[in-house]
Amino acid sequence: MSDIQPMLIDTATKIMKDICTKDLISNAEEGEFPQELWEALKETGMTSIGVSEESGGVGGDIKDAMSLLKVAGKFTAPIPLAETLLANWILGVARLPLKNSPLTLIPALKKDRITFKKVEDGWVVSGKAQYIPWARDVQDMVVFGKTSDGQQVVTTLSTTDCQINRGQNLAGEPRDEVHVPENLIENDRVAIVQNLTYEDICNRGALTRIALMAGALENALELTLTYANERTQFGRPIGKFQAVKQQLAVLTGEVMASGIAADSAVAAYENSGQNEEIAMAKIQVGEATKAVTNIAHQVHGAMGFTDEHPLHYSTRRLWSWQDEYGTDSEWADLLGDKILEEKSDVWSMFTESPRQLT
Repeated sequence: MSDIQPMLIDTATKIMKDICTKDLISNAEEGEFPQELWEALKETGMTSIGVSEESGGVGGDIKDAMSLLKVAGKFTAPIPLAETLLANWILGVARLPLKNSPLTLIPALKKDRITFKKVEDGWVVSGKAQYIPWARDVQDMVVFGKTSDGQQVVTTLSTTDCQINRGQNLAGEPRDEVHVPENLIENDRVAIVQNLTYEDICNRGALTRIALMAGALENALELTLTYANERTQFGRPIGKFQAVKQQLAVLTGEVMASGIAADSAVAAYENSGQNEEIAMAKIQVGEATKAVTNIAHQVHGAMGFTDEHPLHYSTRRLWSWQDEYGTDSEWADLLGDKILEEKSDVWSMFTESPRQLT
């Protein structure tokens, strides 16, 4: 654990608890960007956590960034914090100026491609990308693409230079289609990067979703335990009934396993950049989502789906985030292929001591 991580978690928790209210989340789902929440995080330097001071960030490491996202997931913060941290990390790697304003990244899907062409006055960038988080709510997007000869290129692009067709995920978060017509970008705003690939971005993007989901799972657990202890039936809390106790135990186990898997994935990525543990963590939080959301809503009954109760803010995001930066099946295929290709010791892979965020 880094020196700043406890303070970071404590500060983020206080900000989220004070500002990220049910009304704020509800208004955000209706299209109102929560500027007050964003400004509070920006003022404390949280929008560039995990980027070195030499690159323009506030320092910290990936463990700090993912710990912050876990808090954001727990409070279902309706802001592009994960996208901004990811985008600023890319800008740092590319040695381009960082941004304090909300950012997003294109492309978000592996099948989408953005192309760069070198011309006399700079670079021409063009393409189309789908399912871009928060595109309508940001001023700038970090663009990662390739040239015809395979060079990897990074730049920033104003959303005013793009056509944005609005969409959303199940949680009401913006997931937009972005058309990038041929835009001329000055040379000093473009960087050719040798040490960054789309796989690197996908791995780090998957970690953001794992962290967010681990936080949301914790919130679903806390809400369910509270409700089970407060809701009475036949003269006693429903949490005292054996059948409910058993379900709560399953729910708790899934949430704890997801937290450990998330910590292990972050530690493994920081230590070696490998994605086997990312795959296992993404699969775990995906499987936990199915179990936890089922049990949580069963315990709450119809109450959990009502506008008055906050449970659905977490569960709808879990259902949405589990398919971003790779579905469970896609990560399972990747993991299976690596095991077969490298003839790995499968037993050791799944039973060795997890690497904690320490």
